[in-house]
Amino acid sequence: MALASRYADHLADTGVSHGLIGPREVPRLWERHLLNCALLSDLLPPGASVIDVGAGAGLPGIPLAVRRPDLVVTLVEPLLRRATWLQTVLADLALEHVQLRRARAEDLAGELTAAFVTARAVAPLDRLVRWGAPLLVPGGEMLAIKGRSAPAELDAHAALLRRWGITGEVVEIGTGLVDDPTIVVRLTVPDPAAVLGRPGRAGRASSRARRGPGRRPGAG
Repeated sequence: MALASRYADHLADTGVSHGLIGPREVPRLWERHLLNCALLSDLLPPGASVIDVGAGAGLPGIPLAVRRPDLVVTLVEPLLRRATWLQTVLADLALEHVQLRRARAEDLAGELTAAFVTARAVAPLDRLVRWGAPLLVPGGEMLAIKGRSAPAELDAHAALLRRWGITGEVVEIGTGLVDDPTIVVRLTVPDPAAVLGRPGRAGRASSRARRGPGRRPGAG
């Protein structure tokens, strides 16, 4: 709680002055932001590796790291002003299991990987998958915190997700514990390379299975 309170102080002070969070959000920092993000850790197994894309003010990456010191968290943020603020906060909180990368998520594909990629208020689901899925290990999961429109957004992109072999569901966390449960779109990505248009072994095997044995592409 001491670390969480110090992080909340940063958000309420320099987080506002740096434009990372709106001044109207300060009275509801705990319920709307900190608890909303911390609950996401219920979906993460012990010792999981996590990449938080579009980290911004550190949400949800920092609350995850504060609640779960067993996690290995990487914050990815491309903007210098935000990255500098995050570096200051991380140094003050002494979160040694968190690292910061100032880069665009799509530029880290092939260099940085984790079992889980998280995001909150970053982009629509189709763009988010293009940026984040290539950072996953095969069979990894994307966990995108969304609002009440999560089911509709998942349905809207269902065809695209199927093309990539991605399965998805909407999960609510914290029902009965908080007034507004955390709503998460959870996506399982069997072949992250397929999102980049370069199917890996799993994608190639799937393609062969669809063509059937002994048939060449374009044959028949």
